[in-house]
Amino acid sequence: MKVESLFPFLRWFKLVTKDTIKDDFMAGLTGAVIVLPQGVAFATIAGLPPEYGLYTAMITPIIAALFGSSFHLISGPTTAISIVVFSSISHHAEVGSPEFISQALTLTFLAGIYQFAFGLARLGSLVNFVSHTVVIGFTAGAAILIATSQMKHITGIEIPKGESFLHTWVDLFQGIQDINIFLLAIGILTLIVSLASKNFFPKLPNLLIGMVMGSVLAFLFNKFQISEPGAIKLVGKIPAHLPPLSSPDFSPTTIKMLAPEAFAVALLGLIEAVSISRAVATKSNQRIDSNQEFIGQGLSNICGSFMSSYAGSGSFTRSGINYEAGAKTPLSAIFAAIALMCIILLIAPLTAYLPIAAMGGVILLVAYNLIDFHHIKKVLTFSKSESAVLLTTFFATLFLELEFAIYLGVLLSLILFLAKTSTPEIHSLSVDNVKKDDIRKFVDIDQKPLPECPQLKILRIDRSIYFGSINHIQNRIAEVSDKEGIYSILIIATGINLIDLAGAEALIAENNRLKKMGGGLYFVNMKASVYEFAVESGFIKSIGGDHFFDSKSNAVAEIYRKMTGEKCSTCQNKIFRECRNSP
Repeated sequence: MKVESLFPFLRWFKLVTKDTIKDDFMAGLTGAVIVLPQGVAFATIAGLPPEYGLYTAMITPIIAALFGSSFHLISGPTTAISIVVFSSISHHAEVGSPEFISQALTLTFLAGIYQFAFGLARLGSLVNFVSHTVVIGFTAGAAILIATSQMKHITGIEIPKGESFLHTWVDLFQGIQDINIFLLAIGILTLIVSLASKNFFPKLPNLLIGMVMGSVLAFLFNKFQISEPGAIKLVGKIPAHLPPLSSPDFSPTTIKMLAPEAFAVALLGLIEAVSISRAVATKSNQRIDSNQEFIGQGLSNICGSFMSSYAGSGSFTRSGINYEAGAKTPLSAIFAAIALMCIILLIAPLTAYLPIAAMGGVILLVAYNLIDFHHIKKVLTFSKSESAVLLTTFFATLFLELEFAIYLGVLLSLILFLAKTSTPEIHSLSVDNVKKDDIRKFVDIDQKPLPECPQLKILRIDRSIYFGSINHIQNRIAEVSDKEGIYSILIIATGINLIDLAGAEALIAENNRLKKMGGGLYFVNMKASVYEFAVESGFIKSIGGDHFFDSKSNAVAEIYRKMTGEKCSTCQNKIFRECRNSP
């Protein structure tokens, strides 16, 4: 085993120069300023003390950068993961309590174990089978849930703990007369300033600016006693120190209780990380190793659980900004984490002046930015099946348990994939005789209506022949033999990537059936890997070696010799060269 396989960071260490260090440092500094308000906001969404979001932004990106594969992916706390963490733990412990924190760390550890195991098992390709529509639908639903959870902090209306999505809005409408106008003003000002600074000063940290302005307004309300004493609640002082060591709860009862939720967190984290790293890689022309990314995400969560960090994943916002800021290597993620540590040591006490209402305004903006309106409109306009997946995942997120919504979306995505592969496209071909150089060209008759041979049907099967698709293929073969009365079928195999044992057995049965009627199945231009399987499995031996050809001309010539002369003598089509040359 190569050393680079165990320590993947050795690959990109070779690319580090003075110029790349400078670029990575500037990108890292930008990322640190951006993640400062996000870390506090995401921890609040997760039901954890604010410092835990910052701890996660310090530890997770370093481990993920060292053991992942993407040059630009920035890991850390994310909105979707945070709300799943909250949903998973709030059923078992009081939000913000030591027990809640301990279980959040255990959930993080278990999710990391799942992810690390998936990476070692080389299951990175599994993400390819999960539609991105699932992520879009879940994220949109999560955004609405996040916005709903912050309404009590912005309006001051009392909402009983544990209320569902619908009951929360019912309580808000019923208590509308109890709105705290001062909290509402702080939240709205934070939101407006954040939006304005993003539009007019896009290079500045807009969320941080909005939080500062919201804090200033709260300070003025308190200083001049405009609001009632204690009416404006503050986040509180964040400890000005580095992430302390922590220990997850490894009791069998806790592990058994949190294992299902941890699997959902692991799955969502992997989908997020790989999707984001691939999206950025399309711009940077980098190849992503999904298995290595799984390992990197798993190790970051495992290590993070022992250093006061909760579950993290790739952040689209921070990863995109990291690339746009000119980052060249994963060193930028490490610089961002180190810079954040320095910032926290200097300004952490200032969070004592941060009002929860201002944090709520920031979270509302974060939630809004989560909704991908462009892709949602595109999916709803152009694909009914994807629309079903999107809407199902979206409403399941709002009205069901979040982990179940993830499973349901993934399951629907897999069903959609299997439905597509189980009905491979089967095209009927005919010969388009081009007189120049007497070239024989096979053409899809749906694209160009051409006469067909009444004794030989030419079909091209696109996609694999496996247990899920063989019924569809058998029905098409039966349609040719029973309805069209053609018993010799030539299959153009250029589009067949796989034939499994169930597919091979079904094709042998069809060939035997057609042989009794004087025909059979013939194959031409089979891919080398498929042909190798056909030899090893006995597929070719069962059908007959004389039914397999390397060229279409040889296939047509050989099959023509077996045709019934009576039908040929009365045939008006004569599409083959052999037909026209025959006496």
